[in-house]
Amino acid sequence: MSPKHDKAMERRAARLAAVQALYQWEQSGASADAIVKEFAEHRIGNTVDGMELPPADIRLFGNLVRGAIATADELDSMVAGVLTEDWSVERLESILRAILRGGAYELAHRTDIPPKVTISEYLAVADAFLGDKETALTNGVLDRLAHLLRPAEMEHGRGKPSAAPR
Repeated sequence: MSPKHDKAMERRAARLAAVQALYQWEQSGASADAIVKEFAEHRIGNTVDGMELPPADIRLFGNLVRGAIATADELDSMVAGVLTEDWSVERLESILRAILRGGAYELAHRTDIPPKVTISEYLAVADAFLGDKETALTNGVLDRLAHLLRPAEMEHGRGKPSAAPR
């Protein structure tokens, strides 16, 4: 595989691990640093429960986890702002909240990553963990947030994903 493809796969693995770490944070209440350390030392690139976990972009992983945890209230407010009236952030499944927090953090704070790449990557994570209904909800929420947070990129096509996802 090409180095560009390897890098894209490491970034995808970082997002997947970040969602798992955000889920663990919500369940355990552990600190961001403790969770990042545990994943970096014992999960990412290792075999866990008989499953080989791929190498990941550790810098991106750490940034996503620490950033999403530090801004969780802000992210939840953003997500709540685009949910329909009959849904609340608290009503969402924990793993769905973790996916939306990761995607919202990237859209709001990682302007170096095109918004359509972010949406595409978190849809892949949602598809791995959830059913079609939740994946569609993920798409709708992240697309609305992208249009609110980064309208110029969404309207003028600058947010289009490259051939290889980041």
